[in-house]
Amino acid sequence: MLCKLESRPAWQVALAITASLRLFYSVAAAVASPFLHPDAALIRSNALTENLPPPSGWHYAWLGIWERFDTLWYLRIAERGYDLPMAVIFYPLYPSTIRLLNWAMPVTAAALVVSTVATFFFFWGLLRLAPELSGVGKLRMALLVCVWPTSFVLFAGYAEALNLALIVWAVVFGREQRWWAATACGLLAGLCRPSGVLVAIPLAVMALRSQRWASALVALTPLGLLSYWGWLRWSGRLSVVEAYRVYQGATLAPPWASVWEALRLMATQHDLLLAIKLGLVILVAALSLRREVRLEDKLFALAVIVQILMYTGRPLLGAARYLMPAYPAFVMLGSYAERRWNGRQFSFYLCAFGFLNLMWMWAFLNWSLVF
Repeated sequence: MLCKLESRPAWQVALAITASLRLFYSVAAAVASPFLHPDAALIRSNALTENLPPPSGWHYAWLGIWERFDTLWYLRIAERGYDLPMAVIFYPLYPSTIRLLNWAMPVTAAALVVSTVATFFFFWGLLRLAPELSGVGKLRMALLVCVWPTSFVLFAGYAEALNLALIVWAVVFGREQRWWAATACGLLAGLCRPSGVLVAIPLAVMALRSQRWASALVALTPLGLLSYWGWLRWSGRLSVVEAYRVYQGATLAPPWASVWEALRLMATQHDLLLAIKLGLVILVAALSLRREVRLEDKLFALAVIVQILMYTGRPLLGAARYLMPAYPAFVMLGSYAERRWNGRQFSFYLCAFGFLNLMWMWAFLNWSLVF
């Protein structure tokens, strides 16, 4: 089957991967549901857990099991809007799309449908961002993304898939000098997650390189993020930065402060998980700074990494999934897999990343704070 996919158009490869993973993760979560025994104290320590569905039955196995952590906030915003102060941390585009589908299906199902469709467009766009790779290289790149630690979140009720899809298509359209489409994707990305606005960086570099007046449109890209922040101020709500400080204990700090704190905890508490997260950050940075990587892609990946490191409190929290927008690293991984890895080496890396991904998924489903 994999050999047949190598010669298929990018959209067909993306569709096959997305459909296969949606089925795999849904079945895996359903099968795991009877074996999950989360600590009740852990559940109560999270917000919005007072009305969770009972952990039994088919409805829970296929839908309710995905109602974890941030998903609860997105579902609440989709149904009730920003009625709680902490909700401002969660940007409005994803819950808005859930609300649009909610008239036709249950809200949790709507969230999973949006994430799944967005994942298809993410894989399709990512494959188009690597024209230098052969069919084998593109497929290997996509498979490495599939098993990236925490990549299961693309199929959960999280905004990651929608954010990634908008980022990669903004860059695709920018490379094709379709500035209206690129700007529209960039604007929406800024309304999806904090990292979405960073796509303004590669768009600006490509626009300057094109030397066309039409490319000036990309200057509007940050307006998505700024419009949300402006609405928060106009409506008298907390700013996103202040909400992170009050409710998450995370404050803005220089990137090196976060790295130093991570190193200190690794040395004093022997935190293996933190070491893995820091290793992933270093890996993405090393891949993204390769000579072959375009200037705009390097700048974007560095901005993503710096943004991850700008908050202290719980260093590198969510770092594995927050690194996923750094598409240049995955393109380079595909290049390595195509040129330097034989089948056995490629299988080893797939298994290593895949193991970490499944362990993170188990922690997520079991309400573990390590996620």
